[in-house]
Amino acid sequence: MENKLLLNQETIASCRKDAKKIADQVQSYIDKHTTVAVERTVLRLLGIDGVDEFGRPLVNAVIDHIVEKADLSLGVSHYMHYAVKESEETPQEISRRIANKTLDLSVYQTYSPVIKHDALQPFIEKTLARVDAMKELRKGWIERTGKKDTPSKYVIVATGNIYEDMKQAVSAAKKGADIIAVIRSTGQSLLDYVPFGATTEGFGGTYATQENFRLMRQALDQVSEEENRYIKLVNYASGLCMPEIAAMGAIERLDMMLNDSLYGIIFRDINMKRTLVDQYFSRVISSYAEIIINTGEDNYLTTSDAFDHAHTVLASQFINEQFAKNAGMKESLMGLGHAYEIDPNMENSFLYELAQAEMAREIFPNSPLKYMPPTKHMTGDIFKGCVQDALFNAVSVSTKQSIHLLGMMTEAIHTPFMSDRAIALNIASYIEKAFKNFGDDIQFKPDGIIVKRAQDVLSKAWHLLKEIKEEGLFKALEKGRFAEISRKEDGGKGLHGVFLKHQNYQNPILDLLKSRMKEGSR
Repeated sequence: MENKLLLNQETIASCRKDAKKIADQVQSYIDKHTTVAVERTVLRLLGIDGVDEFGRPLVNAVIDHIVEKADLSLGVSHYMHYAVKESEETPQEISRRIANKTLDLSVYQTYSPVIKHDALQPFIEKTLARVDAMKELRKGWIERTGKKDTPSKYVIVATGNIYEDMKQAVSAAKKGADIIAVIRSTGQSLLDYVPFGATTEGFGGTYATQENFRLMRQALDQVSEEENRYIKLVNYASGLCMPEIAAMGAIERLDMMLNDSLYGIIFRDINMKRTLVDQYFSRVISSYAEIIINTGEDNYLTTSDAFDHAHTVLASQFINEQFAKNAGMKESLMGLGHAYEIDPNMENSFLYELAQAEMAREIFPNSPLKYMPPTKHMTGDIFKGCVQDALFNAVSVSTKQSIHLLGMMTEAIHTPFMSDRAIALNIASYIEKAFKNFGDDIQFKPDGIIVKRAQDVLSKAWHLLKEIKEEGLFKALEKGRFAEISRKEDGGKGLHGVFLKHQNYQNPILDLLKSRMKEGSR
């Protein structure tokens, strides 16, 4: 990658080294703990699905039962192995019996540690075969229809009704969208269960369910055939069910997942310990399923000033990169996030935005960077909004961003209509052609605004990472280092669902995913 910004490579290497130490400090905590969501994910990967007579997901029924009657710190695999072995029933049948209160798993609590989970292996293999098949399908689609060499145009649908979302998604794809994101219903990240089935009611978005994933994937496959290009699907593997949703996405062939280490902590007040344990398993699953993650650093600039706090975005990108590597993730799957959010009234704002975007591309050359449009400073003046989005589009194409979320001229007024989305796609397509090789033809003055700005942001990120390395990530979050929002180590939602692992704890699915990825990388 050409070093147009004359960035100090030793400083970048030092940032990565410090970020690794920060991530590894947290990893030592992650490795010693499990959560109710991690254990529910194990059950989903064993093939358990559906709800009981009260609408409670069966995976929740099983985990609730173990928490109440036995010891979850052993891991749900311990109990399910013995239950399957003794009853010769499937995990699905066993979960039904638990929900109906005709089976008590606590009898297995004192059984010897499982040496080999042979009773569970057929069910694990069946699910992983499905995930493998989905990976091959995606690979075949992309090889057949080709990859873009300009930013992929990403748009959202968020009606609350999955059937309406499908219509809007198809309309956007036919107009030129490359990626469709289904925004989740407001508050779903705080639910400690995943709703079941197709849903038609949601506020500000549509519930993330496995059936909704399947329906939207089916609709996008059909329009992909018609358009002869693969349309990618996005949802959210975040919140209190982060790893469960990652597993559902792997099974139903989602292509991207909003999956950030810190977003839920900062913006949803989910306990940091719970979030970081959950995100590890979710990222291992995404790594195995070759799902691109989208991180949420762009959100920091909605609560803190984008000019003064740009370095916090870069520092978080370095940390997110290391968490992803700890989960076995390839750089080609790390959709690190940033945004065009500097106050448009600031003199030379375009130059500062260009500097930040070019800096991210030069520091993370192999990552499919996700670039977010202006939102904080959008107004009701739709004509000015179009200009802001056009400038954002120009930066995105010129600096070779990968995942380009389109801005909407009515962002500050209402949930955009299909016509607003069509206008945004038209503008993005025009600038994509007009600026296609602009970035290749320009150089930056060594002592100019752009170069100095990028070097200053890198230097500040380096100092911030040094401070976080000394105090630890938990304390840094308490001090509000990111987004100027403080969260307590033992505060927030979901801490009651975190368990210190028993000395005999086992998670055979996690172990298998890691070993297969390690073998595949040789």
